[in-house]
Amino acid sequence: MMTHFVIAPDKFKGTLSGQDFCTIVQAIVEDQGGNAVAVPLADGGDGTLDAFGGPNRYTDVTGPQGERVTCPWRLDGDHAIIETALCSGLVLAGGTEANDAMTATSKGSGEIIAEAVKQGAKTIVVGIGGSAMTDGGEPALRAIQAAGGPWPDVDLLVACDVQTRFVQAAEVFAPQKGATPEQVELLTQRLEKIRQTYRDEFGLDVQDTPGSGAAGGLGGALLALGAQFRPGIDLVAEQQGFYDHLNTADVVITGEGRLDATSLAGKVVGSVIEHTSEPVIVIVGQADADVVLPDHVTLVDLSAIHGLDQAMHDPAGCIRATLPGILQTL
Repeated sequence: MMTHFVIAPDKFKGTLSGQDFCTIVQAIVEDQGGNAVAVPLADGGDGTLDAFGGPNRYTDVTGPQGERVTCPWRLDGDHAIIETALCSGLVLAGGTEANDAMTATSKGSGEIIAEAVKQGAKTIVVGIGGSAMTDGGEPALRAIQAAGGPWPDVDLLVACDVQTRFVQAAEVFAPQKGATPEQVELLTQRLEKIRQTYRDEFGLDVQDTPGSGAAGGLGGALLALGAQFRPGIDLVAEQQGFYDHLNTADVVITGEGRLDATSLAGKVVGSVIEHTSEPVIVIVGQADADVVLPDHVTLVDLSAIHGLDQAMHDPAGCIRATLPGILQTL
């Protein structure tokens, strides 16, 4: 009987997308006589757009420091996929050193949501990792309102993997975005004022909801507009039909760039392992030595086999050199 594989990786950040991982592994599986279905996944942060097939739309919006940026996003029928990092992201702002934590804005995130609705989206998945701002999401909210939102016939789904609440966003995340201790205090005060504004305007205390502090409070702003929060991996997995595919799997192959304790707590690899008792092959660029995996999991640590430099710079070549031998042992 032909072995059926489900390939469901996260990205290897900065070196290999989930889609590219799937292409490489699927070719190896089929070369060895198996068949495979590719289901690239993500946890709601960077890589979410790629997991759905990458962008097919590009829209100019307000960037994190007020500049114009071209934001890639996806529209598939009436389903839109948006990564806020691609319009309001810390990388766009030049990273921690270059970002102005006090002025960084979420406005572009609101503009891209409004554009998706304009182009016919009825379900919008918003991944909100990797942001530059701590502005409570108010500029995004006002941009959505200016375009006629919120829209009663549009489902706004927020993919979020943090539990930080609205006012705590400054304390938890702003230092990573370039804020000094003094600025963290000012940003916290600003978030408290915006919290009160939302409470007065929408009758909702966003502070009550875990995850409302995601993306510097953008999560809370979208919550105030009626968005539903979902764990990023669950939302992406459901949208991709992963759980249906898993029912047919004889072997599951997943992977990510670095495996550590957080990988097993709400991330892609941990969720894949948790949802199946079938054999799982986990391919990673590098694994922390203290990570303990269940008995049905085979770990392939490319850095341990090929060296860290090779694993970082050519993970594709390392996978092609290693995986055929692993599959022959099944």
